[in-house]
Amino acid sequence: MILIGGLTRLTDSGLSITNWDLFSGIIPPLNNSEWSNFFYLYQKIPQFYQLNPTMTLDEFKIIYFWEYVHRLLGRIIGLAFLLPLFYFIYKKILTREYEIKFIIIFILIASQGFLGWYMVKSGLINNTTVSHYRLSAHLITAFIIMSSLVWILLNFQSATNKPFFKNNSKIKFLKFFLFLLYIQIIIGAFVSGLDAGQIYQTWPLMNDSFFPDDIPYNNFVDIINFNNQSFVQFIHRNLAYLIFVFCLYIGYAVFKFKDLKLKKNYLILLIIIFFQIFLGILTLITNLSLVVASLHQISSIFLIIVSLSLYHRSID
Repeated sequence: MILIGGLTRLTDSGLSITNWDLFSGIIPPLNNSEWSNFFYLYQKIPQFYQLNPTMTLDEFKIIYFWEYVHRLLGRIIGLAFLLPLFYFIYKKILTREYEIKFIIIFILIASQGFLGWYMVKSGLINNTTVSHYRLSAHLITAFIIMSSLVWILLNFQSATNKPFFKNNSKIKFLKFFLFLLYIQIIIGAFVSGLDAGQIYQTWPLMNDSFFPDDIPYNNFVDIINFNNQSFVQFIHRNLAYLIFVFCLYIGYAVFKFKDLKLKKNYLILLIIIFFQIFLGILTLITNLSLVVASLHQISSIFLIIVSLSLYHRSID
């Protein structure tokens, strides 16, 4: 689901469906008349007449496909989660604690549909793209849902019930490392939403400078501007370096222990971190290659999963 959402954004397909119908939206256009109607609705928004005025119906069908699949998959996931949950609650298979946890997760899943539409609405009137703030909220909610399910699975696999927040991890700064990863996901959504990857497509410097030269230095407020493409890309780059440094420190802490599985888990994490940074650089210098950018996003999913696994194992 996260992958399809990323492809929808990377292909600029998110505004191709300009309405939101929970039930009738399941059925795609079935004839030329219906296709023409959907295309007509798309032609009325700024993205079409400012960016894609020469788009043909066949080209529209491509971007419609990604948005339609993304919405359809969201509905399928919602039902695939809700129906078994009803059954488990009815049969009293789950403890009260897990009933509450899964109900909260379902509420988050359901809210994603509304949050997704709230995001799309931001690009239908005066803008050619969606709000990067709403995009980041949509993405981080997806990662919170995934992380919650992964944490529950880790507890099931280890026959434990380790809390996520109030616990004693034997690896110092591991919680903060996870916090940085989630912040980086938000900043990554800013980069995507602002198309900030389309500027400064050089590495290691941003053109010939460490700090982008097109940001005003008049005062602190001018510099700290999350609506500025250059600043957002600068933060995304350097937060990645900070995360890497923390990862090395965590490795130093991990190898003080004799827990072999903990060490293996960390080595997998280190490999993924290297791979993720490499893909991030490659995404820039290949002018946002669709394949590379998608791999960069997929890698972030594995990075969170492996980090959660390491964190779970580190808890006494």
